[in-house]
Amino acid sequence: MLNLSKEDISKLEEEVTKEFPNDPALQQVHLARRIISEIAKRENKSIIEVIHSYQ
Repeated sequence: MLNLSKEDISKLEEEVTKEFPNDPALQQVHLARRIISEIAKRENKSIIEVIHSYQ
């Protein structure tokens, strides 16, 4: 399982905060989605495969 560095997550957080500046709940949802997408991309897997690997 590939983990993202703190720098990678911080970058994603900044992007999400800019997209949804006044909605912390929506920021959390989109940050989680982006983290999963980034892991899938780095592991050459689908998003579904990544999600199933955490179960």
